[in-house]
Amino acid sequence: MSTEASEKLQKKNKANPQVWKFYKIDGTKLIYLKRECPRCGKGVFLAEHSDRFSCGKCGFTQFKRSK
Repeated sequence: MSTEASEKLQKKNKANPQVWKFYKIDGTKLIYLKRECPRCGKGVFLAEHSDRFSCGKCGFTQFKRSK
């Protein structure tokens, strides 16, 4: 494997720099704006779709309840 290809693979594993959008600071409290994945644990959030919440890491899916 060439060094350029290995560098591209290493750069892909960077953390998302906009993760600060998932939190809100209220005084001394930290509030999560998105749900966390029950399988993966802290730091992995569920994506919100129109009918479900899903984890991009493990594939966990939780459907929203219809009223």
